[in-house]
Amino acid sequence: MNNAGLSLHSRVHNWIDTIGFQLNSSELNAKSNVTTSHYYFETFNFLEKAYNDQPDKARFTCFDAYGEQIKVKSLLDIQVAFFDNISQLK
Repeated sequence: MNNAGLSLHSRVHNWIDTIGFQLNSSELNAKSNVTTSHYYFETFNFLEKAYNDQPDKARFTCFDAYGEQIKVKSLLDIQVAFFDNISQLK
């Protein structure tokens, strides 16, 4: 199961590099050793909560076109939300 988490982390990061997402902000909570990063592209935003000592436990959260929070369980979840958001730009 740990490989699945690491795989999701690496897949998402490969995808965001391909699309051209920009890192808006990154905040380290030294007490819990967690880095929260905010990425964006056009009107689409998502957050990554990464445990610095265990990258396989990184969690991603994005938002649909209506601002509802979507927990990302696979790369497809974030891609669907992204393309739905981008398709609504006019």
